[in-house]
Amino acid sequence: MDYVSALVPPLVMATFFIALVVTIVKSQGGSNKAKEDAAVDAVLSRAEATQQQK
Repeated sequence: MDYVSALVPPLVMATFFIALVVTIVKSQGGSNKAKEDAAVDAVLSRAEATQQQK
C-alpha cells in the first residue's frame, strides 16, 4: 500500500493543475476579454497622461 500513498499526492497535484489550466483557457476571450482590454487601456492612458505632464 506504500505505492498508493506515494502516487496520491502527484495525482492530486496534476488534477488541480489541469483544472487550473482549463479555467485559465476558458476565461480567455469573450466578454471578459473586452473588460480586461478596457482596464489595461485605461491604465496605459493614465500612465501616458502622467508622463506627459512631467
